[in-house]
Amino acid sequence: MFSLIQSASVYGVDGKSISVEVDISSGLPQINVVGLPDPAVRESVERVRAALKNSGFTFPMDRITVNLAPADLRKEGTSFDLAIAAGILTASGQISIAPFENTLLLGELSLNGNVRPVAGVLAMIEQAKRLGFKRVLLPVANVKEAIWISDMDLFALSHLKELDLIKKKQSDWNDIRVDHRNDSSISQSENKAFLDKQDEIGDYGDVIGQHQAKRAMLIAAAGKHNILLSGPPGTGKTMMIRRLPGILPLLTEQEALEVTKIYSVAGKLLDSSHGLITHPPFRAPHHTISSGGLIGGGSIPKPGEVTLAHRGVLFLDELPEFPRQVLEVLRQPLEDRIVTISRSKAVFQFPASIMLAASFNPCPCGYYGHEYGDKRCTCSATLISRYRSKISGPLLDRIDLQLEVPRPISLEHASTGPSLNTAQMKQLVLGAYAFKQERTAGMSLNPIGSLNGAALRRSVNIKPEAASLLESAFEALGISMRAYDRMLKLARTIADLEASDAVDTMHIAEAIQYRGLDKPLS
Repeated sequence: MFSLIQSASVYGVDGKSISVEVDISSGLPQINVVGLPDPAVRESVERVRAALKNSGFTFPMDRITVNLAPADLRKEGTSFDLAIAAGILTASGQISIAPFENTLLLGELSLNGNVRPVAGVLAMIEQAKRLGFKRVLLPVANVKEAIWISDMDLFALSHLKELDLIKKKQSDWNDIRVDHRNDSSISQSENKAFLDKQDEIGDYGDVIGQHQAKRAMLIAAAGKHNILLSGPPGTGKTMMIRRLPGILPLLTEQEALEVTKIYSVAGKLLDSSHGLITHPPFRAPHHTISSGGLIGGGSIPKPGEVTLAHRGVLFLDELPEFPRQVLEVLRQPLEDRIVTISRSKAVFQFPASIMLAASFNPCPCGYYGHEYGDKRCTCSATLISRYRSKISGPLLDRIDLQLEVPRPISLEHASTGPSLNTAQMKQLVLGAYAFKQERTAGMSLNPIGSLNGAALRRSVNIKPEAASLLESAFEALGISMRAYDRMLKLARTIADLEASDAVDTMHIAEAIQYRGLDKPLS
């Protein structure tokens, strides 16, 4: 007998519908899985065999062929286990095929029949909805992320024996139906635990002095600008950047769905206490990371750190310690906000709208240009040049704010002047966001805010004298047109922080001073 069950897999960050065809015929007892399965899919045979036996079903002692269509697309992962088991049960007549029509089945099986969670459920259900599917059978552990896809009937399985509930009518599924209204709300205890992460981030009030650097962090957060801090060890560079998520606005619903789908595909939601990620992600990979780990890769490419930081912050501490070839792969994502990975049979695209934050010491020993007391630079000119050459001009050109973070002269000097804490800085950032939304309400702007050239100049509303100052800086500093546009965007953000409709000379002047490292690092 023949049976057809619908399942899905993940390619890139998108779901792909996979048809699981099962044929049972007379012959020597054996089971073959075809359709370019990877080892995890081939091993599903033994998981399904044991799960059926331990759930009270009978594994047919006949010739069984399982085809995963389309057959020319490589399949990987464990999301097909439940569909294969259902296909065998329906083809052998142990349960009816009728309830599985227009239904997607996802889940991994344990040997005792438990249904385990799988990665990428959000992306797979989203694709199923586009294709017109109405129902989804999925593991209980994946429910909290799946409920964010509306207009889909969800049925959660904890054990394979629950398929006994499915006879001929949909009403027999009521015991495993998911109530969206109850499950979509995060409980107060879960919400409290989620918000308590702010305590782990820390407060900008803990930073002594460094008022200019904190001002730069405020501007970077208000406009999602890339930022680079340079200075000797212990001046607070890493400390300030790690507090950056605390002043960023929460993600919008659409942005939260994008980020949650990425983390679902990466398998990072399986132990989550809630389904939707509403805070901007913060990723800080170690400098030993490879190019593939940073932008994604693999035979069927998976998201890298750049994509995991989508709509959030990618922090590269000790920037020159990263291999130059690793840093250079950031050029295209920083410009296009997307990562494109080509393979022989397909091209994969990953979203990469990130805010890059980086820090580095001026030399390997850390004290070049910042000598004090018995701290003296011991690096040769050749060593310093080689160290700094890791940061190429094209990469530096894509960083909006570049400034030095010096050691305070004294604690008394560092403590003078107003010092903002995280709560105060976040209110300023939210105010700038609200003003920008009001200012651009009637404009047709690029959704990712990557305006350039004439379109950028039309949207900025710069005063003639401010434009003249920027042109003078362009000629005097010898900056590129890319840097010119980034300085203009930076000045517009500074104006938004002050709720100014027009960009004035003081906004341009402040933007210019934040390009302190915009010169050859040699």
